[in-house]
Amino acid sequence: MNTVSLIIAEVPYWGQSLLRVLGGLVAVLLPAGTIVYLFLFKMMSFMQSRLGPMEAGPYGSMQLFAEVGKWLQKEDIYPARADKFIFKLAPLIVLASTFLLVVVVPFGPDAWFTNFEAGIFYALAVSSISVLGILIAGWSSANKYSLLGGLRAAGQLIAYELPMVLAVIGVVIQAGTMNLQGIVLAQNSGSMFGFDGLGNPYVLTQFVGFVIFMISVQAELTQAPFDMPVAESELVSGYMTEYSGFRFLIFFIGEFATAGVFAMIASVLFLGGWAVPFSWFGWTTMDSVDNWMNLAGPLILFTKMMVIMFLVMWVRFSYPRLREDQLQRFAWKVLIPISLVNIMLTAILKVAF
Repeated sequence: MNTVSLIIAEVPYWGQSLLRVLGGLVAVLLPAGTIVYLFLFKMMSFMQSRLGPMEAGPYGSMQLFAEVGKWLQKEDIYPARADKFIFKLAPLIVLASTFLLVVVVPFGPDAWFTNFEAGIFYALAVSSISVLGILIAGWSSANKYSLLGGLRAAGQLIAYELPMVLAVIGVVIQAGTMNLQGIVLAQNSGSMFGFDGLGNPYVLTQFVGFVIFMISVQAELTQAPFDMPVAESELVSGYMTEYSGFRFLIFFIGEFATAGVFAMIASVLFLGGWAVPFSWFGWTTMDSVDNWMNLAGPLILFTKMMVIMFLVMWVRFSYPRLREDQLQRFAWKVLIPISLVNIMLTAILKVAF
């Protein structure tokens, strides 16, 4: 047992639980805030030849806190004919799915919340819970625009769950495990044609799966060009039309927090997660990894997450919105067949080599 494990073992159970809660809040809220400021406020502004927020703090760095303060001061209202209990519950369901998702992400050799053997299966399962929150929000608002947005979101998320799951199967076949730590180990202790200087990142061998996974993530997050559920020109704001104040803020936080967590999972599956190639330091197994990786690992994972989010936001700011029929056709007639072919080829090559 290494030093970190001994220290954790000496902390009482209530202390461990408190540390896990605080760690979960940091793992969800810190990436969400960074993504909003760096990409939504600044990157989009630069792509449109403008400066973005500049008044609140140096270079607009406090703008996010100003936005949160503004939404917290707004009145929490709801339609007279809305189902009040369900209406108020919906944003919490969406945010809860994000916290359930982050607990399976490994941040270091010993820095993790849970270490399920079927971790990726759990992640794909709980990621679907947000669909219920969105559908509930649309139905309980007693607004036709909200209901249409909720139904669009449910149809879209169900359609793009399938190619996401199928894209992950290729990684599971190649790694030989559904445990996310095992997938990190397989990539960073592996080699390509006898060369182990880069390990074996699956973004190379599973590039098709990576592209399909990222397209599915884009659709799961209802980011452009897959933003039909919140199409402002048609549905005002879709399922969020009737929300205001703190509850709208929860939806907003949930959207970008989920984006960050999905980017972390993509980093684990395709970019080696929290680790660097083990050959750099002469490591051979997970037990031989030095303790300092428990501190460096979250920073490495955060860096990879930001690279993934750059790609997501670049697509969001560059492509026009798809029509609903184009969106569904793309999932069922393009992504799913390609995913199945990728699984077949991966299985054949796994058996052959």
